[in-house]
Amino acid sequence: MCFKYIIPYVLYCYISQVENAAFLKNRVISNIMKRKSNKKLYPINLGDETLGHRIARLRKERGYTQAELSEKIGIIRELISDYERGRLRPNYEMIIRFALIFEVSSDELLGIKTPKRNPHTPSLKILRRLKKIEALPQSHQKFVLKAIDSHLKALEK
Repeated sequence: MCFKYIIPYVLYCYISQVENAAFLKNRVISNIMKRKSNKKLYPINLGDETLGHRIARLRKERGYTQAELSEKIGIIRELISDYERGRLRPNYEMIIRFALIFEVSSDELLGIKTPKRNPHTPSLKILRRLKKIEALPQSHQKFVLKAIDSHLKALEK
C-alpha cells in the first residue's frame, strides 16, 4: 500500500469506531478515492456562443418568452433565466427537452453541429401575429395589411 493511502486508511479505521462520525468517514473515503487524470484532453472549439446564449437565441427565434418556454418544459421561469445567463448548466435530460421543443438536435443545441434551419421558415412570433390578424374582421384585416405594406415600402427606400 502506498504511503499516501496509509494515513487516510488509518484515519478511516479510527473514525469507523467513533459513533456519529459518518460524515468524517465519507470525507476520508472521498479523499482516498480522488484521482487526478494524467490524460490530456484535446481542446474542442464550440465557437463564441455559449450554451446559454444558444438557448436564448433559439427561444427568441421560435418566438417564446421565458415564461412560455418554462411552461412547455415544466420548470419555473427562473431556471430558464439561469440557464440562459450561464448560472446553471443543464443536465442531459434538460438538454434533450430543450432540443425537442426547439426542434433541433442535441448536437446543434450544444454547438457541436451547425444548425440546419431553413432561413425562409417564419418565426413563431410572426405566425402568432398572423393568426391574430386572421381573427380580425375583414375590414380590420385590410387596414392592418395596408399599414404593414406602407411601413415595408418606407423601410425599402
